[in-house]
Amino acid sequence: MSEVVVVGAFTAREGKEEEAVEAFQALVEPTHGEDGCILYALHRGNDDPRKLAFIERWESKELLGAHLESDHVKAVLAKADDLFATADITVYDAVPGGQERKGSLAAHAGG
Repeated sequence: MSEVVVVGAFTAREGKEEEAVEAFQALVEPTHGEDGCILYALHRGNDDPRKLAFIERWESKELLGAHLESDHVKAVLAKADDLFATADITVYDAVPGGQERKGSLAAHAGG
């Protein structure tokens, strides 16, 4: 199993910004307790507070899959159309370069 990085980029619907943030904040604590979660961090757009992003690291794609099937994620997904105008979630494998600590979000990319 190799580590994966996930970037989820979302735009909250007009007037739903705070509700979207609250829904995502409710995911953080239970997700931190899941098997395989290395990093799960919510960010908000500096210039556009409607923009939200999760930066995630998972021990494996399989454990990420288990996360996506969890009750707390399913609860937010059920409200996603109402809360978000756009959503883009991409799973990445590391392409290391330069200094290991600075060139990859993955702890030991490539091995």
